[in-house]
Amino acid sequence: MKFKDYYETVGVPRSATQDEIKQAYRKLARKFHPDVSKDPNAEARFKELGEAYAVLKDPEKRTAYDQMGNQWKSGQEFQPPPDWNTGFEFSGRDFGSGAEADHSDFFEALFGRQTRQHNRTDTPVRGSDHHAKVLIDLKDAYSGAKRTISLRVPALDSQGHVTVSDRKLDVNIPKGIRSGQHLRLAGQGSPGSVEGPSGDLYLEIGFNSDPQFHVDGRDVYLNLPLAPWEAALGCSLTVPLPEGLVQLTVPEKSAAGCQLRLKGKGIPCIPPGDLYVVLEIALPPANTESEKNAYQAMAKAFDFNARAQTKGNPV
Repeated sequence: MKFKDYYETVGVPRSATQDEIKQAYRKLARKFHPDVSKDPNAEARFKELGEAYAVLKDPEKRTAYDQMGNQWKSGQEFQPPPDWNTGFEFSGRDFGSGAEADHSDFFEALFGRQTRQHNRTDTPVRGSDHHAKVLIDLKDAYSGAKRTISLRVPALDSQGHVTVSDRKLDVNIPKGIRSGQHLRLAGQGSPGSVEGPSGDLYLEIGFNSDPQFHVDGRDVYLNLPLAPWEAALGCSLTVPLPEGLVQLTVPEKSAAGCQLRLKGKGIPCIPPGDLYVVLEIALPPANTESEKNAYQAMAKAFDFNARAQTKGNPV
């Protein structure tokens, strides 16, 4: 997928005001309108302009697009960075509602598909829902927690420039919540019109990266380094889990990559997930003469070829 520089498409600098963006778009839209222009690429150019303007005219979409900075140039290979949209609050579903359009893969990778909404102004109208993605610690999913989160809310200043303000909310994180689930904060979306009720705020949950654990659905994985003799002879170890310590028995003749399953020790949802301890073999260094002698003694003691199962059996 290629990166699209929407500012380049509309022909404005990144510092342009909303009025400047509107004026530049209208000028180019008239020039490349398929019913007017004789340019053979007019239809494609007009479509590109519409997509760029759909992002740049919307303070929310523009702020999210801008936060990726200038590290990509138009036409470069691009994939959205992981959790690129974390902490931004957006109105509507999929970063805001808009007219249906055949947008590019680049647009949909960032903002999702757009849906058409029709609102009547003579009757009470419920305010739009807001959406944001937030990251929590894994231990919060094990015990539940109350956390204060900060969301960045895009808006326009009096000069037409996009600004970002912070919004802080106290959130109760329920025990057992999983990545990808949503928390609903009633009435925290946009206010309604004609005395209609306010919309809700939906927080999509993700987990902060953890140096010890990684999560797959409701299951949790822990990589556990072992000394060669611990793996060969077996041992009993105290292992840290997100909810505390557990005594773990490593059977003898364990190999690197073996998984020891702790049933029900994963995310404590219903039903609970499991925790898998993935064994790794950590080799001690051979820095001193005595350490080197110990390795030489092992080489003599074992009739062992580490490459016996390798194709061609290299020696």
